[in-house]
Amino acid sequence: MNSIEARGLRKSYGATIALDGVDLSIPEGRIVGLIGLNGAGKTTALHAMLGLTPYEGDLRVLGLDPWTQRDLLTRDVCFIADVAVLPRWIRVSQAVDYVAGVHPRFDRSKAERFLARTVIQPHSRVGQLSKGMVAQLHLALVMAIDARLLILDEPTLGLDILYRKQFYDSLLTDYFDYTRTILVTTHQVEEIQNILTDVLFIHQGRIVFNRPMDDLESSCFEVSVAPAQLAAARAFHPIHERESLGRRILLYDRAAFDNDRRQLASLGDVHTPSLADLFLAVIGNQAYPPPSQPTQPDAQPHPAQGVAQ
Repeated sequence: MNSIEARGLRKSYGATIALDGVDLSIPEGRIVGLIGLNGAGKTTALHAMLGLTPYEGDLRVLGLDPWTQRDLLTRDVCFIADVAVLPRWIRVSQAVDYVAGVHPRFDRSKAERFLARTVIQPHSRVGQLSKGMVAQLHLALVMAIDARLLILDEPTLGLDILYRKQFYDSLLTDYFDYTRTILVTTHQVEEIQNILTDVLFIHQGRIVFNRPMDDLESSCFEVSVAPAQLAAARAFHPIHERESLGRRILLYDRAAFDNDRRQLASLGDVHTPSLADLFLAVIGNQAYPPPSQPTQPDAQPHPAQGVAQ
């Protein structure tokens, strides 16, 4: 069963198209990263899934229409936004009482056990907590709800590295159990790369890359070459090129290679690109074209024609 299914999902704000015919399927029990630049359509897509904004096209979340069946959907979906939504005057114990009173699937003892592992005091007001503590409180309230889908929109924005690590460690240890589904957006791609099962790149309202993380190594690779080997490496038609510490890093579509891969290995170090580097290759030059490009002997395919299929 798919937790989220979208076909031709569209949303515009006047002349601005936020979602431009999005098609996607997210199976149950996956941790999916939705990665994109500011204004790419990430938050709009999440709001459509949560029934917070109308849309065109077909969208089903846990088998329900989010816009017309939002009351049913909220029983099985939890959401943590990039900004605190808890009132500053409320005490931690009161927040627990409130959620226990309004959500039939909230487990108070589970929330209290999680909070007991933090320095958060039950009598403290939200306004007295640091941003990291507020994130921990949010997560405690969410993890205590037996929800099938958790949607996170920049959940660790503004937190220091310690709180960010604690947040994702707790998410995996205390919440995810391979039956629930997590959809997360973040600009801190490197920090979630190792927890994701799937990744989606969104650009200008369209999904331009959709792959399981296990497929990344089999779909593309990078070669780090010294300047003296650059011309020879370019002859193999990389789909992206960047500079790092005096060497050129060239990205190749693995499907286009067979025996030639051994020749590339003789030119430099071969490795699997990071998710951030792959994102730069697929989207970076589209959004921020460099002022000049190195002259190539042959025309090269657009990144979307290679690994982004």
